[in-house]
Amino acid sequence: MDEEKVILAGPLQGYTDAAWRQAHAAAMPGAVDAYFAPFARVEHGAVRARDLRDVATAAPTLVPQVIFRSVEEFDLLAGALAAQGHTRVDLNLGCPFPPQVKHGRGAGTLLRPRVLEAVAARMLAMPEVRFSAKMRLGVDDASQWRGALPALSQMPLEYVTIHPRTARQQYSGQLHTAEFAAAVDAIPHPVVFNGDIATPADIDRTAALPGVSGVMLGRGLLGRPTLAAEWREGKEWPASRRIEAMLSIHEAVLAARSARLTQPAQLLASMQSFWHFAEPEIGHKAAKALRKAGSMERYREAMRLISAK
Repeated sequence: MDEEKVILAGPLQGYTDAAWRQAHAAAMPGAVDAYFAPFARVEHGAVRARDLRDVATAAPTLVPQVIFRSVEEFDLLAGALAAQGHTRVDLNLGCPFPPQVKHGRGAGTLLRPRVLEAVAARMLAMPEVRFSAKMRLGVDDASQWRGALPALSQMPLEYVTIHPRTARQQYSGQLHTAEFAAAVDAIPHPVVFNGDIATPADIDRTAALPGVSGVMLGRGLLGRPTLAAEWREGKEWPASRRIEAMLSIHEAVLAARSARLTQPAQLLASMQSFWHFAEPEIGHKAAKALRKAGSMERYREAMRLISAK
């Protein structure tokens, strides 16, 4: 990793698909250093086909992510991605979704050190792939990362992204800053901070933490797509410019998804959820109108009201 701080766009299931990644990269060229795709997983003994379709075109700034509960699942996933030409793979050790955790995937993998040690050995046998990992501090205890430390230390990781909460906390509650600092000191890889970053000032604050090599933007980037570009320019953009860029990106996402989702109700549902994250930018009334729209016609009317502001 370069000495310069990295800015990464994090993976969010249902949001940061190829349509969103491509639209954001086109509107904000160079704003982020890499786009992380939502995790690929094994289903019925094979890699889920739609996950592979989402990352069908390998690119230097695209990082597919894998979620697994065994070394066998890891082998299937890493092999399928390598066959597509990918040379970067991220390990999901942080998904807090209870069904995944319960089955030993995502954050639940932190409690399976033998699986992680076996995966580390496989990674060492794949020198052509640059690996990274995204993790929580634990499942229900912020010190549980310590049990996974020996395996993490064996892995050839480009960096480790840490969201300093437990899986049980989901996306709210206190950040465990003391455990995060201990993890930064103990993990022999560059560490990237993830969580509660919504403004350029938040990027400054978190990137300046001791030992932190960069930040990963998730919900904050969905709600404010200009966030990384503003930080790189060293100034906040006027609200009107931010909203104009946001609408442009969402129009591009809508166009791309319209070609894939032929059922209007399905298309509408796929777009409405975005506005939960953008409510601080566009206001409660506008966000509510978008979320409550019962048809694509009403949805477009609500979009026009935002653009007319």
